[in-house]
Amino acid sequence: MYSLIIPVYKNEDSIPYLVAALLSLNHELNGNVEVVFVVDGSPDHSHACLREALTEAGLRAQLLLLARNFGSFAAIRAGLSVACGPFFAVMAADMQEPMELIRDFFISLENEPIDVVIGARESRDDPWFSRICSQTFWYLYRQCVISDMPKGGVDVFGCNLAFRDQLLALDESHTSLVGQLFWLGFRRRVIGYRRLTRQHGKSAWTFRKKFKYLLDSLFAFTDLPVRILIGIGGIGLLVSLVAGMVVITAKLFGWIDVPGYAATMLTVLFFGALNTFGLGLIGSYAWRTYENTKRRPLSITLMNETFPKPPQPE
Repeated sequence: MYSLIIPVYKNEDSIPYLVAALLSLNHELNGNVEVVFVVDGSPDHSHACLREALTEAGLRAQLLLLARNFGSFAAIRAGLSVACGPFFAVMAADMQEPMELIRDFFISLENEPIDVVIGARESRDDPWFSRICSQTFWYLYRQCVISDMPKGGVDVFGCNLAFRDQLLALDESHTSLVGQLFWLGFRRRVIGYRRLTRQHGKSAWTFRKKFKYLLDSLFAFTDLPVRILIGIGGIGLLVSLVAGMVVITAKLFGWIDVPGYAATMLTVLFFGALNTFGLGLIGSYAWRTYENTKRRPLSITLMNETFPKPPQPE
């Protein structure tokens, strides 16, 4: 069985078209598709529309309604936890990912030696401003968080049962689901696709949510802010030493006539830089403590084989 998880938020206009596309996908995969809809506290009539559509469609499906809006990543995890599997895929309800991509996910997972497949946007039919914002966001993500993130970013993925179980075992709040996909590793394949134009409704993925997502990813997967603080503090100490020598020299040669100027400058420069450097050191210890509280496994064994192989009973 193929389980497809779809988080739903303000998507009532696209539901009839989405269900029709899913019926076509189910037919193409010989009726082996299970769809898990997770209505993430949507304020519109998405839940009622889905109930009505699924009652008449004859599609194997689960319909979850969350108590409030917890965010798309929490909704995806909720859907993964109840899906039957053994192969899973995730897509958005706005139908900007082609259904052929989801079909390729399932076929690759079933027939290739891989555990997770990721859809990477190679191009997109969005307005120019949206494209620029997206490119900037994923550029910063690549530079600051995960260097091997595809340039176009990642919105959808598929995985097998082993990967799903390990992903759900990472029980963290305020983190990045995409970051967790890459942190886990496993045997991975990337499939490129062209993101389609949104035909119905308006995206709820606002700038504020993108900025929060970037911060969550930054603080959950890298100690870059701490290292920047240590670097600034170290450079500041060197600059304060050089500036201190200049001020002392100027004082000795009588180039500074203001009483207390030399002592004030030396104190501000040195202790200001020392304070920044010390905060960086403290931050390093705090980061290591924070890493331990996340309880991520130290390693994940993908395969364990014994050689020589024991003889098979006849």
